[in-house]
Amino acid sequence: MKMRLLPFSLLLVMTGTSAFPQKVYDIKDCIQTGLEKNYSLLITRNSEAIAKNNHTAGNAGFLPTLDLSSRHSGTLNDTRTNPGDTTGSFTDDVYNTASNAQLTLGLTIFDGFSVSTTYRKLGELKKVGELNTQMAVENLVADIVSGYYNYIQQVKLLNNLVYAVILSKERLRIDEDRYLLGSNSKLQVLQSKVYLNADSSRLSKQCEIVRAAQIRLNELMAVEDLSGQFVTRDTTIEVDHNLLYQKLLEETLSKNTSLLIASRNKTISEYDYRLAKSRSYPYITATSGYNYYYNTYSSSSTTNQQTNGLSYGVTMGFNIFDGLNQRRSIRNSSIEVQNKELKYQEIEQGVKADLITIYSAYSNYLRLIELEQQNLATATENLTIAMERYKLGSLSGIELREVQKSLLDARESLLSVQYQTKLAEISLNLISGRILDYYR
Repeated sequence: MKMRLLPFSLLLVMTGTSAFPQKVYDIKDCIQTGLEKNYSLLITRNSEAIAKNNHTAGNAGFLPTLDLSSRHSGTLNDTRTNPGDTTGSFTDDVYNTASNAQLTLGLTIFDGFSVSTTYRKLGELKKVGELNTQMAVENLVADIVSGYYNYIQQVKLLNNLVYAVILSKERLRIDEDRYLLGSNSKLQVLQSKVYLNADSSRLSKQCEIVRAAQIRLNELMAVEDLSGQFVTRDTTIEVDHNLLYQKLLEETLSKNTSLLIASRNKTISEYDYRLAKSRSYPYITATSGYNYYYNTYSSSSTTNQQTNGLSYGVTMGFNIFDGLNQRRSIRNSSIEVQNKELKYQEIEQGVKADLITIYSAYSNYLRLIELEQQNLATATENLTIAMERYKLGSLSGIELREVQKSLLDARESLLSVQYQTKLAEISLNLISGRILDYYR
């Protein structure tokens, strides 16, 4: 009995298409959606906003402080007086009140340059917050671009397996026709069915892989409906063949976000060292205020008293000895400056090593693409010849299966090399600070 074609609805599922209109995404659409909705990126941007809010003159201590306070209190007492003779006095319900209000202005005139240093440090922390957001954006773009082309790769692998099923069906048709004509054995038909079932099984598994790649891309874009289906405008994996190592190295040393953050952290440690040293200087503060007092008395010749006026003061201080804590703080800050310098050098070395390694792989993958393309062309031609020979009966089923497998393997190998080359390209652009070029 001949094998029927797969039902149309099942074929639609397997090829990742639908009878209903679907969203069509290109790479810029995916990146734009991710930049607007990705939760991790939104959290990082909120952290950047906090660092920006902290960079103020008031937070650094440049601006004066102004406090207003007031208080009202009262007492209700019974008073008995016994002077020691027969006279004495007793007063009930002695009610006195006291009210006051104070407006106090405070200003740090000099604090060992700590105020200006703190302001500069807050500025560096703000820039670090911006760079952290930039790094999050770059990493997200790299993940989305990788996910986008992984989806394309998996769809092409799916199409390759669809083609394998078509070839197996055609072979089964030929064997069934020969069996009916008596020129072929039942064993050959059964073997063809086994091959068809094996190819169909691989196709079914690949459908799940395609669906997982689609869901992963939806997750990176943070769309509400993670199960939503779409198709990509691009259907092939195009590779940039023009990346030059020397130019990438120059851009890496000047634009790599990790290096820029390490450089800012080094500057922040230098400001921390200056803040530690600022405690060695004297400090001068000034205060000024307006005071108002109003008291009432119920058992006195004076019924109430009001006092108001200005007050001011200047304080100068200097720490003479604090248990050598200041000296310890300066030494630790100096060591931290050295650590940040070493950390910068470590990151720089690691970035250079990654660049060399990935560029070497990228160059090798470019050579492999040419070889795999030649191999695919040869395998395609071999299959055409083999199918004709099989129809004429001059080629065995096992030999045809090997030719078919060679073609499918050649297609998969080319796809794999193209995707690995694309990943290397994405990594090189990420390291060199050019990853946002995919969005422009």
